Amino acid sequence: MNVTYAILSLNPNAQFTCTDEDYNKINWSNDNDLPPPTEEEVQAEIERLQAEYEYNQYQRDRASEYPSIQDQLDTLYHQGYDGWKAIIDEVKNKYPKPGEDL
Repeated sequence: MNVTYAILSLNPNAQFTCTDEDYNKINWSNDNDLPPPTEEEVQAEIERLQAEYEYNQYQRDRASEYPSIQDQLDTLYHQGYDGWKAIIDEVKNKYPKPGEDL
């Protein structure tokens, strides 16, 4: 996560330029009625976004291992719901959602 991403997360309409992802090198536009976020607010948002990204790692891991939709439909046709569910559950069990009891 970086300064630019955090600022836009806090205020999607923010207008600014940022050099070297350094808060102290931000040039704020006067076109926005909202005051710019403080450096502390931006740092807190960077940390929140990083924690969210890390928490959702299981989703990215699952997505890369699920069979294609075509293969899933083929499994449904040939093996039925139980066959399809077994394949999906294998991936879900390999990459559980944080806090999810198996």
